[in-house]
Amino acid sequence: MIFKASALKKISVNMLPFGDAVSDDLPLGQLLRLSLFQVSVGMAAVMLLGTLNRVMIVELNIGAMLVAAMIAIPVLVAPFRALVGFKSDNYKSAIGWKRIPYLWFGTMWQFGGLAIMPMALLVLSGDRTLDWPWAGYFGAALAFLLTGVGMHMTQTAGLALAADRATEETRPKVVALLYVMHLIGMGISAILIGALLRDYSALRLVQVVQGTAVVTLLLNLIALWKQEKVRPMTKAERAITGPTFRDAWTDLASGGDAGRLLAVVFIGTIAFNMQDVLLEPYGGEILGLSVSATTFLTAMWAGGALVGFAFAARWLAQGIDPCRMATRGILAGIAAFSAVIFSAPMGSPVLFYSGAALIGFGGGLFGVSTLTAAMTMPTLGNAGRGLALGAWGAAQATGAGLSIFIGGTVRDLVNHAAGNGTLGEALATPATGYSVVYHTEIGLLFITLIVLGPLVRLRPMTRGESAKLGLADFPT
Repeated sequence: MIFKASALKKISVNMLPFGDAVSDDLPLGQLLRLSLFQVSVGMAAVMLLGTLNRVMIVELNIGAMLVAAMIAIPVLVAPFRALVGFKSDNYKSAIGWKRIPYLWFGTMWQFGGLAIMPMALLVLSGDRTLDWPWAGYFGAALAFLLTGVGMHMTQTAGLALAADRATEETRPKVVALLYVMHLIGMGISAILIGALLRDYSALRLVQVVQGTAVVTLLLNLIALWKQEKVRPMTKAERAITGPTFRDAWTDLASGGDAGRLLAVVFIGTIAFNMQDVLLEPYGGEILGLSVSATTFLTAMWAGGALVGFAFAARWLAQGIDPCRMATRGILAGIAAFSAVIFSAPMGSPVLFYSGAALIGFGGGLFGVSTLTAAMTMPTLGNAGRGLALGAWGAAQATGAGLSIFIGGTVRDLVNHAAGNGTLGEALATPATGYSVVYHTEIGLLFITLIVLGPLVRLRPMTRGESAKLGLADFPT
C-alpha cells in the first residue's frame, strides 16, 4: 500500500504532544514559533524570583527586606493584566492590529528592565560610581518595574493572540501548550543560568543578565513575526464603544461565592509564596549550596508543577470537585515546608530539594484547582469568563507580591532579634528567621483549608460535567 506524503505528515504531527492543537489557521510551525514568548517570560521569572534574589542577599550583601521589596514590584503590577487584556480586546486602529502592539511594547519594556538591572544592582550593593546615594535604589526599582510590566504585558497579549488564531476546537489545547512551554522555559533557563553563574563575579552577572535581555528580544521578535493578520477597520467601527469595567465587576460580584473563592486564592497564594525570596538564600546560607546548585531549585519547582499538572488532568477526568482537589495541593504544601524545615538540622540537601519540588507540586495543583473554580464561577450580565479569570489573577498576583515582602521582612526582623540574643541562646542562629517564615506558611495553609471548607461540594462532578471543562482549557 502506498501512502501519500500528506497522510504521513498528518500521522507524524498527530503523534506529537499537543499535536491536536494544530489547525489550518495555526499550523504547527507557527504555533511552536508563537509559543517562544512563553519561554522568554519563564526565563525572566527565573532571573527575578530565583537567581537574582540569592545573588543580592548572599553575594551582594543586600538586606532581605530590600530584596523582597524589589522582587515584589513586578508581581504587584500583575493585576493590571486584566486591564491589558481588556484594552487589547477593544483596541481600535486603522490597520487592524490588536495584540501585536502590546506584545511588542511589552517585549521592549522587558528588554529595557533586564538591560539596566545588573548595573543598578552593583550600585545598590555599594559599588557606587555616582555621588547621588539614591541612584542604586532608583535604578533597581526602575529595572524591576520595567521587567515586571513587560513580562505581564507580553504574556497577556501573547495568550490573547494565540486564542485569536486558534479555532474553537483547538483553543483550549493551544493555551495548554503555552502553559507547558512556560514551565519548560523556566526549567531550562534555571539550568542554563545556574551553569553560567557557577563561577560568580560581577562581570559574569552583567553578562548573564544582559545576555538574557538580548535573548528575550530575539525570542519575542521571532514569536510575533507575521502572527496577526491585518484587518483594516473603518472609522465607524473605531467609534463603537464597549462595556465598562465597573458594570462588569458589579455583575461578577453578584454571582455567588466569588468573594470566598478570591479570599482562598489570596491567603493560599501568600502561604505558598512567602518562601520565594528566601528558598535559594536558605540553601546558600544555611546548607552551604553554591549559586549554581540553588538556581537548580527553580527547575525542581517547575518539575513539581508539571507533575501536579498531570495529576490534575487525571483527577479532573475522574470528576473530582476542584475545591476538593485544591485541598490536596494544600496538604502537599504542608508536607513540603516541613521537609524544608527539617533539611537544616539534618543537613540534608536531598530533603531540601524534595521540599522544593513538593512546593511546586502543591502550589501548581492549588493554582490549577482555584482557577478551575474561577472558570465555573456563576456570573451575571456583562461579567464573563475573562473577568472571572482576571479577578483570580488579581487576587493571586496581589497575594504573591505581598507574600514576598512579608517573607523577607519577617526573616530580617527575626534574625535581628535572634542575633541580639532576645530569643535565647538556642535560637541565636541564622536559620531561625527562615524557620519562622516556613512555620508561618504552614499556619496560613491551615487557615486556607478553613476558608476553603464551605466551597467543597459534597457530591463529585459527573463525568459529563468534567468533560465540558478539560484541563486544556486553563490559561496560564
